[in-house]
Amino acid sequence: MEPESRRSQRQRFPSSRLTGHEVHSDNLIIDEGELVHLAFVADIEPITWKEAIVDRKWKSAMIEELESLERNETWELVALPKGKRPIDVKWVFKIKLKSKGSIAKHKAKLVAKGFLQKHGIDYIEVYTSGQIGNH
Repeated sequence: MEPESRRSQRQRFPSSRLTGHEVHSDNLIIDEGELVHLAFVADIEPITWKEAIVDRKWKSAMIEELESLERNETWELVALPKGKRPIDVKWVFKIKLKSKGSIAKHKAKLVAKGFLQKHGIDYIEVYTSGQIGNH
């Protein structure tokens, strides 16, 4: 005997960002539901900065992120030491939604691709903003 699946009882509202699109309820999309939801999001969030820069909302989010980095003194521009490679960066874009599905904010984050670095070669110390160890 299969266990009965539980569905949320909260009231659902159609997303305003899907106006003009064909919309199906979740219970009609069975096997590929997750892929369909990801496809909706992938279609509205840019992948590259070149895609984002042409939309004023994403451009504004990028400027806000750069101003935040400068205001918080997160980094400083210095000359690259001889024989060292610069760390590449990547823009990550995300639409933050309100509980009813409308857009709350366009968020852009500039992240370092530090995973390409090698300990002892590219860096010696590791810093964290969280606590490490037993609490």
